[in-house]
Amino acid sequence: MTDGITFGRFVSLHRSEKGWTQLRLATELDRSEEWMSKVERDLQQVKDVRLLRLLANVLDVKIDELMALPQPIPNGPRSRRRCASSATLASTSGAEEDEDVRRRPFLTLAAAALVAPVAGQHVARAEGAPPLSGLEDLLLYGSERLPAPRRDPTPESVAASLAASRREFKAARYDALAEALPGRIVAAQVVGTAEERARQVAQLYNIAVRLCIKIGDNNLVAITSDRALTAARSGGDPLVTAEAQRMVSSSWRRQGSLARATDIVVVAAEDLLADTSVSEGARLATRGDLYATAAYTAAKAGDRAYAHALIREAADSAAAAGRASGLVDGIQGVALHELSVHYELGDAGRAIEFARTVDPTALPTAERRARFFTDVARAFDQWGKPEQTFRALLAAEEAAPQEVRRGVVRDLAVGLLRHDRKLPGVRDFAGRAGVQIV
Repeated sequence: MTDGITFGRFVSLHRSEKGWTQLRLATELDRSEEWMSKVERDLQQVKDVRLLRLLANVLDVKIDELMALPQPIPNGPRSRRRCASSATLASTSGAEEDEDVRRRPFLTLAAAALVAPVAGQHVARAEGAPPLSGLEDLLLYGSERLPAPRRDPTPESVAASLAASRREFKAARYDALAEALPGRIVAAQVVGTAEERARQVAQLYNIAVRLCIKIGDNNLVAITSDRALTAARSGGDPLVTAEAQRMVSSSWRRQGSLARATDIVVVAAEDLLADTSVSEGARLATRGDLYATAAYTAAKAGDRAYAHALIREAADSAAAAGRASGLVDGIQGVALHELSVHYELGDAGRAIEFARTVDPTALPTAERRARFFTDVARAFDQWGKPEQTFRALLAAEEAAPQEVRRGVVRDLAVGLLRHDRKLPGVRDFAGRAGVQIV
């Protein structure tokens, strides 16, 4: 079978027999799609025995067959660009292998700054979940139990506190946000006209919902999302109301009412699109967010066709918003949801293939980068790849240390402890995530 066939052609034929794309095979080898293409075109040598063994296992062939095949002869010095930490963190990397890769796989690129947690060096860590007692007291008892403000609030100070809350969430500074939010909400309740107060309060409660989701307090998610929607409807801003409806949808989803949660945001998206009081770009961007949330919920319900249809609608709306406004924020948000959709539908390989199309360094906030890598970790875990799972979690921690105490990260860390002898540093990481190790 191998007479007269080159190494690259042999690999290409066996990959095609499996029905895989070059990207899928590259993922299995922890390489880039460009590298894989060069191998199959006989432009790239593969001499590292560990990589050859992995390739043979993946293609279900004998390693002797691979090693007997003719490979291209190097044509002298090549331009090389290697990730400094690839030899440390990539389980299938060969330190001596001649790689001509313009862009290493996204996890290896992101791992360049992640040697510290593996080597036991200092990493900023969250010492505990952000305290929500102040928010609880505000919701249950009003402002009486909160400390008196240092100065009377003004429209300028309220606007500044709203902007600060957004910055803190995007920077994943959840402890500072949890401490400051109750006082900021109280201040917003007493400044401006009735509609102005309602709009400011609704926006702060929308942020509070997202904070409670991060921390995993479903009871507070339900209460804060209700407060957000009630205030938003009084404030009369369609965009703020749509965001509050999205938060209410998240609350229903977390309580298991998936069909209702999906309907809430789909109806909100269509209502918003018909509201000509809002600019077209803003309507389309928010519609994209709403449909992305609906797609994620449909995926959790196992409705594959509906989830894919909704995420396509979300992507189309976000792209149209980008053309209308020049902003890409909505496009990035939809991309993160699409990654989650693939994971929730059980398509781990497809999730990783999609993740390779996302440049994590281009994501504008620490919260988004950490969310991206956490979802990548979940997909690798679903795929049964503990080393890649651990690397992705370390990347999430590097992006936003306070993300490590999320419930999903703790669950992944517990699973990784089964491989602790093969994953140096995993026990320390599990401790940082709040796992009690006995």
